[in-house]
Amino acid sequence: MKQFKLSNGKTIVKPRSYAVPAFLLFSIFLLLSVKVTGFNFHTLAENGNKFFDILKMMIPPKFTYMPRVWKPLLDTVKMSLLGSVVGSMLAIPFAIGASTNIVKNKIIISAIRLFISIVRTLPTLVTALIATYAFGFGTLAGTIAIAVFTFAYVGKLLYEQIETVDMGAFEAMEAMGAGRFRAFLSAICPQIMPGYLSNCLFCFEGNVRYASILGYVGAGGLGLILQEKIGWREYDNVGMILLMLFVTVLLIEGISHFIRSKLS
Repeated sequence: MKQFKLSNGKTIVKPRSYAVPAFLLFSIFLLLSVKVTGFNFHTLAENGNKFFDILKMMIPPKFTYMPRVWKPLLDTVKMSLLGSVVGSMLAIPFAIGASTNIVKNKIIISAIRLFISIVRTLPTLVTALIATYAFGFGTLAGTIAIAVFTFAYVGKLLYEQIETVDMGAFEAMEAMGAGRFRAFLSAICPQIMPGYLSNCLFCFEGNVRYASILGYVGAGGLGLILQEKIGWREYDNVGMILLMLFVTVLLIEGISHFIRSKLS
């Protein structure tokens, strides 16, 4: 704290600014990051144009390849939708159990939160790879991988949302003799439902994009033909695949945004 005395004899206290130390600390970490990662502006300027060379090979896309893209694209959307629904539903009981204002047992809360955190650390590709070993190649493995990711993502957001609700109505229903489950359905669910559905829709949007690369580990969808065409350097076919994926994601995001605007 810094004190300043005014001409009228009054003293004001001004909080100490941490802007300069924070900037210095940020600069040090930035320089260390550049050193550790080997980031080089010269290499970026010299070879960065090669990225655009590959993009040029994708234009124009090969439209005659479109009929062969429909089935893998629909498989990607279907496993994204099913995985999102299953993961979102599984997240509900775990989120309730991880909420400190609903469950009072600290051991249960800590165990569930630890489990959700462990699941969240698993990359989707790793989960899909494990699922292919357990269930074989195909969209089932991709669906399971997406469900696991959705479960961890929605679960964390949901228990944080539950902890911010107004508990007045919940406590009043309990005082009148209602059970905790009925009080939760009547007092808590109406408060969290719009945010929960919005998060589920947002997660589904991302899952369509993530699912398109799960084929790299044999989990079905667009990733299978995408890997094949990139390996054969058929970039015009890759351009067609990416174009159809872009249009699909754009349509899904538009529909999802419209639904979320009605929920808010």
